[in-house]
Amino acid sequence: MSPFKIFLFSALLAAAFLASAADFNSDVNVAWGNGRGKILNNGQLLTLTLDKSSGSGFQSKTEYLFGKIDMQIKLVPGNSAGTVTTFYLKSEGSTWDEIDFEFLGNMTGDPYTLHTNVYTQGKGDKEQQFHLWFDPTANFHTYSILWNPQRIILTVDDTPIREFKNSESLGVLFPKSKPMRMYASLWNADDWATRGGLVKTDWSKAPFTASYRNIKIDGCAHSNGRSSCTSTKPTSTWYTQEMDSTSQARLRWVQKNYMIYNYCTDTKRFPQGIPRECATRS
Repeated sequence: MSPFKIFLFSALLAAAFLASAADFNSDVNVAWGNGRGKILNNGQLLTLTLDKSSGSGFQSKTEYLFGKIDMQIKLVPGNSAGTVTTFYLKSEGSTWDEIDFEFLGNMTGDPYTLHTNVYTQGKGDKEQQFHLWFDPTANFHTYSILWNPQRIILTVDDTPIREFKNSESLGVLFPKSKPMRMYASLWNADDWATRGGLVKTDWSKAPFTASYRNIKIDGCAHSNGRSSCTSTKPTSTWYTQEMDSTSQARLRWVQKNYMIYNYCTDTKRFPQGIPRECATRS
């Protein structure tokens, strides 16, 4: 085979891999919603719908023990009060691990609240909440979860909004032993989502729709008790990625200007003292 043909064949293989990396048909199953979740455009777009009868959701076909997952999402426009759009990782069982993006809807003209949390062995209470610096309903934006043995980094359009470090040396639990599946959903939570449940879902505006595209999963697939990264560590940078000085500066900018709640500063909630990991700016 000539060098040109080898190059062309390699390029075609790479293109096929990239296409499959963004194909909902190959990566996820619509898990619930009785037809309200739809994969469209040859697997390039997935829409979730909520009406008064039910919401909808999907999940990855594979579990992962560490990885980086990118998802482009366009949130419910208009009066989205009472609705919650999600993108998260979660393990099985009653003492589960979980890493959350939850988008809490609001009345027309008021901003969404981006709610984040980290659970380990079924224990969370590590909430940080943000407003976004753009309208998340006008266009698609990229939300990413990076999870490696040292840290969890949540980013929006490549801008870090949160870092949760492995602080096991301080006696703080960190999710590192349970494989997690990726989930996404759109559901009604008007008992708490908007202003603590004071604002209810306006069903005259239903159905509500959130759109997902360009899913990209780069992780250690876990099956039958074994990880694909057991014998060979990933060559991708996410497995050892840290926050450089530029990323740290962008994180501080977001947290200074757009963070609206931080459990680390909630002294009324923790009268015996803030959680130990807060000293590491989790």
